[in-house]
Amino acid sequence: MPAQIAVGPIHHLRLTVTDVARSREFYTGLFGFQVAVESPPAGDPSAEAMYPILWGGVVMVSGNLLLGLRPVAPRDDRFDEDRVGLDHLSFGVAGRADLESAARLFDERGIPHGEIKRLDGFGIDILPFRDPDNIQIELTAPIS
Repeated sequence: MPAQIAVGPIHHLRLTVTDVARSREFYTGLFGFQVAVESPPAGDPSAEAMYPILWGGVVMVSGNLLLGLRPVAPRDDRFDEDRVGLDHLSFGVAGRADLESAARLFDERGIPHGEIKRLDGFGIDILPFRDPDNIQIELTAPIS
């Protein structure tokens, strides 16, 4: 038996959100995720069977990453990276020019964001921002 488990890249992740339509628009409109699977509407014969899998949410895809949105958080709940669980999510981009382009897009769309920061020790530049539920996200580019 192996002493460790060899894992590959992240296959999927699911975020708990307060408003699935708002979050779906954020991730599809900003990052180009495509909806792969949606929860059936109430009254659909498959809705009850699908609920424990999709929780009334949606699964989207971008490249090899599946991103699920699970709309079960109370409307007034906000993400807090200082609680147990996720601290932040980072999407890779090709280079610093992509970070600069993203910052301009955020400004055009009124999405608050931090400054591009260089983390020399890690060989990356990052651009932090937040999704509609305050989940901290970063875009990360290798220093070239």
